[in-house]
Amino acid sequence: MGIDSSTPDHNTPEVAIQVDKLSERQRQISAKIQIPQPIEKVWKILTDYESLPDFIPNLAHSRLLEHPEGGIRLEQIGSQNLLNFKFCARVVLDLEELFPKLIQFNMVEGDFKGFSGSWCLDPYFFSEQQGTILCYTIQIWPKLTMPISIIERRLSKDLQTNLLAIHQRATEFSL
Repeated sequence: MGIDSSTPDHNTPEVAIQVDKLSERQRQISAKIQIPQPIEKVWKILTDYESLPDFIPNLAHSRLLEHPEGGIRLEQIGSQNLLNFKFCARVVLDLEELFPKLIQFNMVEGDFKGFSGSWCLDPYFFSEQQGTILCYTIQIWPKLTMPISIIERRLSKDLQTNLLAIHQRATEFSL
């Protein structure tokens, strides 16, 4: 288990990262950030699923699919260079939205043995205004062909980058 609170400079918000080893090949990784915007605004950004690749680095594709039971089904493809080769991972997720607090997801198909998690949104107050504490938690179980240590390091870095991108989107754009 490790915690890393990375702050590259004084203008960049802090992202707290925690990695928990669930088993030899399973990890839970959590990332948390404070966003000085109301929960409703952050929620709208997170649930505009098909626009996520516009500002989330390494998310090449995100599109809604028809769900057989009328729920929310999303296909996402992440793409990046790892050790001088291009790595792509695809997941099809079933999502459950519990406005305005929680978005849960579970992989129904994809390039991992297991992939699930949640977005949690909690209010905080600053200068008599509401902000959002955004926490993203994933449980990942890579296939044997994927080295867990590389996946763990890469996802920890990516979660930090992704939360900073959401922070930037929320503070720069009015929705």
